[in-house]
Amino acid sequence: MGVNDGTDGSGWDVAPEDDSGAVIAAVGRQIRLWREAAGLRAAELGEVIGYGENLVYKVEAGTRIPKPEFLDRTDEAVGAGGKIAAMKQDVAEARYPKKVRDLAKLEADAVELGSYAGVVIDGLLQTEAYARALYGERRPAYTEEQVDRLVAARMARQSIFERRPAPLLTFVQEEATLRRPTGGKNVLREQLEHLLELSALRHVEIQVMPTETEEHAGLGGSHEVLKLSDGSAVGHNEVQLISRLISDPKEVQILEMRYGMIRAQALTPRLSRTFIEKLLGET
Repeated sequence: MGVNDGTDGSGWDVAPEDDSGAVIAAVGRQIRLWREAAGLRAAELGEVIGYGENLVYKVEAGTRIPKPEFLDRTDEAVGAGGKIAAMKQDVAEARYPKKVRDLAKLEADAVELGSYAGVVIDGLLQTEAYARALYGERRPAYTEEQVDRLVAARMARQSIFERRPAPLLTFVQEEATLRRPTGGKNVLREQLEHLLELSALRHVEIQVMPTETEEHAGLGGSHEVLKLSDGSAVGHNEVQLISRLISDPKEVQILEMRYGMIRAQALTPRLSRTFIEKLLGET
């Protein structure tokens, strides 16, 4: 088994301002206690599980987030009987940035979600290749490890499509987002095919806002509206360095009104599907 020093994404750094640090620190302490009880030095544990000594120390110190295989191999190596492996779910949630976890919790409670995306394909609709290409374009540039973490977080949010009972999911995509070859033509083709697959689901409606449309209620920017199981609603807006959850009833009401108008101004779901099929044929 080759030694993995963590530089290829075998773990992720913990953001200093992220409240997930307490969870990761607790996991790290447990790993150190089990390792010492097994009479192993950090270097010896690393050799057994195929990771570098430095990474083992970082995980134990709570400054690095271990991947599932690290926990599985460590559990077996120190004879924890599944107690370390059992922490995978807690660690999985802590891997993702706080703003993503907060949004994912709301999405998990949503009975209806509506999103207008005017710059890129909505995150819930993105393929992994598209998301990776998108994060690869960010400046200042992310490291490969940061890209891995962000892509994994985005893909994890897409479990909303598999929820039962299924929430109503509606999306309006600006035409330009469907034409821009982010990641190249092959990535765009795969992305368009993915949109067609999702649009075939009964609880998903995808609409296109043609560039030629004169009346457009979404010129104020992309936004998302979520209706929750308790009857309340929240909005979400993300632009540049700001990700904001909107709970003020008056502001949410404005977003709901705008989104309703956007849907009315866009192509119907059926015409949108035909539009996307035409774009796919031209790509």
